[in-house]
Amino acid sequence: MTQITFRTVGTVLTAGAFATIAFDAFGQALSPLFGYAKLAPVGLAGASLKAIFGANPSGAAHLLHALTGLIFYAVGYFVIARPIQLAVMPRLHWSITAVVYGIALWVFALYVMAHLVTGNKPFLGFTGITWVALWGHIVYALVAASIMEAKGAVLDLRPKPVAVPAQ
Repeated sequence: MTQITFRTVGTVLTAGAFATIAFDAFGQALSPLFGYAKLAPVGLAGASLKAIFGANPSGAAHLLHALTGLIFYAVGYFVIARPIQLAVMPRLHWSITAVVYGIALWVFALYVMAHLVTGNKPFLGFTGITWVALWGHIVYALVAASIMEAKGAVLDLRPKPVAVPAQ
């Protein structure tokens, strides 16, 4: 079993931080700069808080968005996506896992949170923001995964083979 050290925790948090910056830069700056929709992740976070708790205190949506990117989504790749991929398809390149994970994040954000929790149309009606969000979540996952992989922050839960001495 892989040990989780302070260095690994730092790497996962660093990956989440840089991935969140990449997500926001892509969705809120680059996409509109090139004529596409602008993402509003803080708006979705605020609507989610309002739907779940009945209130959206000032600053809470920004905090939820930051914590989701910094911690929750990054930890999801580290403890769920990559270990499952290693157990099922160990030779698959990590980048494919990251793309699939990004798509899963997109489904979670635009179907579970935006539709089931806040009551918007599924996938926000498949408008321009839908596709920017898809690419934004894939960018997030690729950035986070690339940092974790480069620093060796991989949670491999597969049992290690034990050498048996010859008789």
